[in-house]
Amino acid sequence: MAGDTRSERAALLALVLGGAGIAFAPIFVRWSEVGPVSTAFWRLALAAPVMWIWTARERTRRPASRREVLRLVAPGLCFAADLGTWHWSIRFTTVANATLLANLAPVFVTLGGFVLYRRAFGRLFLAGLLVALLGMALLAGESFGMGERRLRGDALGLLTAVFYASYILAISRVREDFSTATVLAWSASAAAVVLLPLCLLTGETFLPRTARCWLDLLGLALVSHVLGQGLVAYALRHLPASFSSVTLLVQPIGAALLAWHFFGERMGPREAVGAAVIIGGILVARAGSRPAAAAPALTATGSGGVAGQPTCSSLRSAASGVPGAGVSP
Repeated sequence: MAGDTRSERAALLALVLGGAGIAFAPIFVRWSEVGPVSTAFWRLALAAPVMWIWTARERTRRPASRREVLRLVAPGLCFAADLGTWHWSIRFTTVANATLLANLAPVFVTLGGFVLYRRAFGRLFLAGLLVALLGMALLAGESFGMGERRLRGDALGLLTAVFYASYILAISRVREDFSTATVLAWSASAAAVVLLPLCLLTGETFLPRTARCWLDLLGLALVSHVLGQGLVAYALRHLPASFSSVTLLVQPIGAALLAWHFFGERMGPREAVGAAVIIGGILVARAGSRPAAAAPALTATGSGGVAGQPTCSSLRSAASGVPGAGVSP
């Protein structure tokens, strides 16, 4: 019993530290001297070797056919769109807005689960969705006074949530057959391959020209992507899936505080209320889309995979161990 308590405490600490590491992602993105899409590419290219080492050490099942390789590669397309869009959002709007709007992904995951898998949700989810939309309106209302650039950034932040939800839905089935490390390695590598030609076609700055820029990109890849997501994945093997709400709170709040410290991005009263309303709405929506009967199975499977057709809860559980935009992105 004492050993289980220590294990849970260690897992909870890992979950909080992982969320804090991910919260640094938009800070590294803002510091980057290369373009937003190029930043996304280097983030993945520098993180991928570490992920492949992690995969090799696990000695778990490998793809045995071309079809299985395609199943692992496919989510990378959504992941590339997710990161590229989110990095642009960070350049146009505040770090807090970009991160908060990207954290609406669980709402779109549940809606996607309903459309694709006919998984029902209750009135509590709808109430949470309406609350989250109200929070979005408060944030967007503040942005209207800041010009078109800020509004464009907010729109990209919301689009990031859609792409990240698509990524979660895409990997929900893959994680039934492969470990977290395997899915992360393949999806990150595929996304990097997709992003590389886009970097060159956009004509944005691609190669880092200073040692500081390389350090920024290494921090983004190792601190936010590998360490942050790795700690979260470890924690969710030892904690119930409901604890993923901790990272939901740590990431946007931590990112907002870091942006306040480093960039002087102070949230006004209306923005602070909007942020609180969005977080509250997401938490209510997540609670309203979690079938009680599925909870024990999710706790038992952790981040190893969910058997059968994915439920809304299992799809959200998958998100907790997958890299993304400050979210769970």
